[in-house]
Amino acid sequence: MARRLIDEEDPDRLYTVTGGRSRPAEDTFDLVTLIVGESDPTPGMQSEHAKILRLCHEPVAVVELSSDLGLPVSVVKILLSDLLDMGKITARHPSSKRVEAQLPAPEFLKQVLVGLRNI
Repeated sequence: MARRLIDEEDPDRLYTVTGGRSRPAEDTFDLVTLIVGESDPTPGMQSEHAKILRLCHEPVAVVELSSDLGLPVSVVKILLSDLLDMGKITARHPSSKRVEAQLPAPEFLKQVLVGLRNI
């Protein structure tokens, strides 16, 4: 299936998809925010919302969703905001998975520095 270029996208369709909104209520998502679907699509759900839920069984970055859906990132963020408000997805930044490393005690670092100077 050939994808349409964003420049060729029908502005009326994008207006309809977003309900006339130009940005989400809150700026929760950036390009690398990982999205995970928490439920399956439900009957009567907007088709773009259903597509997102089908794509998000595993964590998917916002920018990947935009590419897979063939929609501008700004539109995808609005759709994701809707799904987040409905409790259908969870969102997390990849860095939130990392556990912060415990830094060594300052006294230990001083001892290492002294040892290095003695070499």
